[in-house]
Amino acid sequence: QVQLVESGGGSVQPGGSLRLSCAASNNIFRTYIMGWYRQAPGKQREMVAVIISGYSTKYSDDVEGRFTISRDSAKNTVFLPMNDLKPEDTAVYYCHQKSSRGASPVWGQGTQVTVSS
Repeated sequence: QVQLVESGGGSVQPGGSLRLSCAASNNIFRTYIMGWYRQAPGKQREMVAVIISGYSTKYSDDVEGRFTISRDSAKNTVFLPMNDLKPEDTAVYYCHQKSSRGASPVWGQGTQVTVSS
C-alpha cells in the first residue's frame, strides 16, 4: 500500500510563500500522475498541479504562474512552492498519486494552508 506524507502547510499573509512537500513510500520515477489537489470548505476537491508521466506538468488556471510543481525522483518526493498566496488559496492540500492509467488513486492525509491578514 503506497503511502503519501505531506508537509509544509501553515498560515501566511497574502503575498507570502509556502512550500509543500509530499514523500511517497514507492518509487515515483515511472509514476503516471503525481501532484496536488486542494479542497476548500464547502467546495469540491480540485486539481492544483500535477506531473504526468514524469515530465509533463499541468496547472489550474488559478495558480499558474504562482505555483511550480517539481519532483526529486531520487527522494521519491514532489514539491510545490507556492508564491504570491491569496486568501482564495486557503484549503486543505492533498498529495495525489496514480501509479498507472488503470490504477486506483492514492491520497495523502492533507495539509492545511491558510492565507489571511
